[in-house]
Amino acid sequence: MKFHVNRDVFSEAVSFVVKLLPQRNPQPILAGVLIEAGEEGLTLAAFDYEASARTTIEATVDEPGTILVHGRLLSDIASRLPNAPIQIAVDDDGGILLTCGSARFTLASMPVQEYPAIPEVTGESGLVPADEFATAIAQVAFAASRDDVTPVLTGVQLEVTGTQLSLVATDRYRVALREIPWDGGAAASDEPTSALVPARTLQEVGKTFAHGGDISIAFSGSGDREIIAFSSGNKTVTSLLIKGNFPPVRRLFPAQTEHHSVVNTAELAEAVRRVALVLDRSAPLRFTFGPDGVSMDASGTEQARATESVDATLVGDEVTLGLNPQYLLESLGAVRSEFTRITFTSSDNANKLSPVLVTPQTSVDKGGEGSFKYLLQPNLLLR
Repeated sequence: MKFHVNRDVFSEAVSFVVKLLPQRNPQPILAGVLIEAGEEGLTLAAFDYEASARTTIEATVDEPGTILVHGRLLSDIASRLPNAPIQIAVDDDGGILLTCGSARFTLASMPVQEYPAIPEVTGESGLVPADEFATAIAQVAFAASRDDVTPVLTGVQLEVTGTQLSLVATDRYRVALREIPWDGGAAASDEPTSALVPARTLQEVGKTFAHGGDISIAFSGSGDREIIAFSSGNKTVTSLLIKGNFPPVRRLFPAQTEHHSVVNTAELAEAVRRVALVLDRSAPLRFTFGPDGVSMDASGTEQARATESVDATLVGDEVTLGLNPQYLLESLGAVRSEFTRITFTSSDNANKLSPVLVTPQTSVDKGGEGSFKYLLQPNLLLR
């Protein structure tokens, strides 16, 4: 095999396919990047049985062929090569020779025949706007659990219903929901479709495809090998779906939202960051939402204490509750609006604290679009 390729194009392609590979893989063969040189140019792919990435780029192919080379090493080398075309060839001993300007590298080849087949997606697909999908992922994925003890909570539930795609994530203490348009094309079905995608993989998809036009999302496979594919331009990412039943968290969102407070998003976020400095990591921050604004009170170790107030508009009775400051800050970063509405929900259980609902607000007296919702469970406050 022998080919010539633009340095920047090649470096970007290698970087893309290795992003989803785990830092430490129990099977050395899965650390490789598969490079196929043929009539259509150069195809690079990586796969670890759970996620795969594939891209095709232009190249001058002198001799077609397929090689497997250590992905992260190749990515590191490609990103530091001089500004000159890259030539890669296989020598008589099976080694891989990489030349770029005066730089020369000899890399070990890995056995291509031992590499697993890259998943092919043949199921029904639909289109979503790339920028909106990337924003939706950023607004939701952080609420997924990072604890592998309950795998279903480490994913983001994608649900297609008619012309709408919903993204939902929860870690038991909070729920994030975002809805965006879905174009199912001529084959659109009214039957709902759902897929539970690992949050880490979805976050990489959002970063990679954020600036494209549209993203094609396809559902494929069956049984234990159900997969989802995201494609845009010359790039495709697939992910094995998480098996299990995602909890029915949608029913937790309240129908009535009259009792609420509206506050400037940036002002509240800055105040929370300051006041929370004296708190122990797991301690809640005391909030009092009153007619004159919202006040925060934090008591930490070694008699450290902090208080601060910001202006807010309250509809309903005064409320005092404890909230995890980091969870609240993440929701304030996700609303992406000048103002935030914090709604105090009611519960049929008098012995259980009711969650607060965080939604965007375009102005003090005008609600924002209802496509993003964040539900946060309050913490018990010590008297």
